Amino acid sequence: MSAEIVVVPHTHWDREWYEPFQRFRLRLVALLDEVLDRMEREPAYHFTLDGQLACVDDYLEVRPENRDRIAALVESGRLAVGPWQILLDEFLCSGENIVRNLELGMARADKLGGAMAVGYLPDMFGHTAQMPQILRKAGLLHACVYRGVPSSVVTDAFAWVAPDGTALRTQYLPAGGYGNGAHLFSDPSGLDERAAAFVTTMREWHGPEGPLLAMYGTDHSAPVRGLPDMVAAIGARMDTLSGYIGSGHIEENNGDVDGLPRVPGELRSHARANILPGVISVRAHVKQAMGRAERMVERYAEPLATLWGGEWPARFLDMAWWRLVDASGHDSVTGCGVDDTAQQVAARIAEAEHLGQAVRDMVTARLAGSVPSDGALVVNPTPQTRSGVVVVDLAGTDPLVDASGAPVPSQTLEYAGTLLLDEEMDPALALTFIHGTELYGQQITGWSVEGETLTFTVARETSLAFDVEDLRGALDGVTRVRILAEPRRKVAALVEVPPLGHTSLRPAPHEQVYGTPAPGRLPMEHDPSCRLGPGSATLPVRGDEQVLENGLLRVTIAGDGTLTLAGRDGTTISGAGRIVDGGDVGDTYNYAPPLTDQIVSEPSSVETELICSGPVVARVDVRRTYRWPASGDGVDGAPELPAPSRSPRTEEIVVTTRVELRAGEPYVRLHVEFDNRCADHRVRLHVPLPAPASQSHAEGQFAVVTRGTTAEGGCGETPLPTFPASSWVAAGGVAALLEHVTEYELVDGELALTLLRSVGYLSRNRNALRPEPAGPQLPTPAAQSRGLRSVSLALMPYEESWQEVVPQAETFRHDLLVIPGQGDRALALPSPASGLSVTGDGVVMTSLRMRDDWQELRVVALTPDATEAVVSGGFGQARRADLRGRPGESVQVGDGEVRLPMGPWEIATIQIRQL
Repeated sequence: MSAEIVVVPHTHWDREWYEPFQRFRLRLVALLDEVLDRMEREPAYHFTLDGQLACVDDYLEVRPENRDRIAALVESGRLAVGPWQILLDEFLCSGENIVRNLELGMARADKLGGAMAVGYLPDMFGHTAQMPQILRKAGLLHACVYRGVPSSVVTDAFAWVAPDGTALRTQYLPAGGYGNGAHLFSDPSGLDERAAAFVTTMREWHGPEGPLLAMYGTDHSAPVRGLPDMVAAIGARMDTLSGYIGSGHIEENNGDVDGLPRVPGELRSHARANILPGVISVRAHVKQAMGRAERMVERYAEPLATLWGGEWPARFLDMAWWRLVDASGHDSVTGCGVDDTAQQVAARIAEAEHLGQAVRDMVTARLAGSVPSDGALVVNPTPQTRSGVVVVDLAGTDPLVDASGAPVPSQTLEYAGTLLLDEEMDPALALTFIHGTELYGQQITGWSVEGETLTFTVARETSLAFDVEDLRGALDGVTRVRILAEPRRKVAALVEVPPLGHTSLRPAPHEQVYGTPAPGRLPMEHDPSCRLGPGSATLPVRGDEQVLENGLLRVTIAGDGTLTLAGRDGTTISGAGRIVDGGDVGDTYNYAPPLTDQIVSEPSSVETELICSGPVVARVDVRRTYRWPASGDGVDGAPELPAPSRSPRTEEIVVTTRVELRAGEPYVRLHVEFDNRCADHRVRLHVPLPAPASQSHAEGQFAVVTRGTTAEGGCGETPLPTFPASSWVAAGGVAALLEHVTEYELVDGELALTLLRSVGYLSRNRNALRPEPAGPQLPTPAAQSRGLRSVSLALMPYEESWQEVVPQAETFRHDLLVIPGQGDRALALPSPASGLSVTGDGVVMTSLRMRDDWQELRVVALTPDATEAVVSGGFGQARRADLRGRPGESVQVGDGEVRLPMGPWEIATIQIRQL
């Protein structure tokens, strides 16, 4: 047989899955010990290390002495490493996380001799639309995929086209995926027959000419002994994956895709392989945590440290990104591992968020030092001037003013208790509560003794020089101790903040702000007739237990607890927020209903409670009580059999939905919370579409993807049309604004959002919607997600296009920050200050950080039309860069501003600095 087979030995390495990370690592070390020894003994040996540097890093942490051995093999071209740091799940992390993953992996690989020049994506559960653009802008000209490829692909190479038009030559792995050649060398006997059968199969995909790719490897496997001899025996050649793709037989080795079939957008077809879509919704709390941590690092810590920090906190931010990237693995954030794995992933994500919080707080504390201690600093994490509602904790009852002395529209939400202690006790015991001037978490501002009572007054700050010894002589006859705190309140305030900048506010005497009120005139915050600020177009919010409105949106609460939303443009949505509970006897990979499902959508009782009525914010709590089946009937006793129905035993579940409307917002905020005491079920929130829709539009990973109401099947897995949305999904005139990746479906004229999916097994050998197991049948009791569960989202009617949703999702996801003032109370409020402004139709900032002595900004055009990004910030130099931060051509700067033309869906990175 001629050398028409190219054998690529490899291993697919899941860092954590049905065992936690450290247990898998022990096996990884043994495998790579064997591979290195074998490659050094046999010069013909080549090996592809799964496209992820994590394998190398995990190994070298145990075997640091072997670094030079690995580097020598990489430099020789026999060992292929990278380009990824970790094999991610593309839909369950942000686009920026994908970029940082690739950046880390390629930088690490360069230190070992260079990254594999292929975007290897062997086992991801589908692929995002913008991956070709991401890979190309990182310098890669080829991709290699397995899952998600549609039935229209009938060759083993195609042109994968991103929304911006970037077309990337993509190697498809048919007939067995990344293990299509694993059977070839299972036995020294019968080699020729198996090789001939392989050639016959692969020629149908590859055509009559050129070498055929045989991926020899599988999960966590090392090659068999004597492999080079067996490869030679069938006249084949051994190489790495990049060696095969970059060899001369591929005419498109420079990235040319002429003549290849073109496949646009995301790859989420079930036609040729399972894509296991249930991972989007299982262990929802992990997805929530990932969304919070990514936003904290991407949109708060890095931009604020870039613009307002001192020395760049590189190590802290690097550590945060390492943890985010590590958590993005396709068996990690997905939640399809055992409970020990999920617990470790959650801890990693929490650490990333904590690191981001630490950097954010360090920067904002620096800014708050110039704000008097009775005031508050407000910081804008978005790159446009915006008005928004913040909640401020303040002393006293005086109205708020900004730095100019103008009143700030405000509304008292609640008053803090002032009596902290009133008990009979030995006063000597009370003195042990005092630490310096601190008492009960506040500072002592004074004390007095009247009769038998010792009274302390405390506040957040003090100028009192307090000595406890001065008090001891006054305690004779004291039998009672009281602690009184200064009056404090929580206030909702409507403030305007410059782009990526800050402003401040503080209380001022009422007469100083408004003068003496006319007889019978209400204070401003209680006057429903006023607009919110002089010259403001923002109308106040009005609310009661049935209706909330703010001039942009009217929300009516029905007797069954659902909502009617009426937008200013006339778009009306009735019955929004219906809670639907159904059975789920599937597993962490795939939803599956019982043979006879029992759907619960009607509450047995409904209560509403007005929390606050405006004029800045109005809130109503809607409490709906349901009887949900306790479990899937018979599931625990016989997991290998589909459950026939749900349990007749029920649990009483109270679902509380806080309905909140803020001044100036064209959407209603919902916070849904319940104590999940049930198992084997799925809870969804339904929103009727105001107009019929055959398509949905969902944001995710630098794109807005348009999807239909069906999914392509063919492999065996039932093709459910449930899809992921990152920050929002829109259809038929209504959009849901989201805080984390959420599963959705268009069903029966409604948008259904999955709030919770509770399952008890990693994989079931018998899943009604997936014929073959997706992994071992292991119990995952924590994946039932029992306990208190909550989800925050918003609903927004829109009239014409989903493009109206883009800027609103930005403000919903990125709240204004409020930081107590930390300066001397005698200070005046500092003037508002701008950071960096980014404007343009559909233009969204995804990253701002320091790279060397340049500020590096990344934006994406979330629009099907050409647009222009206008970047303003008083800088004097600008240049383009690729996704690895390598500088490109200069960009003209005029008056501290860059005008950057952008094509539809383009991702652009520029670096800017002062002259």
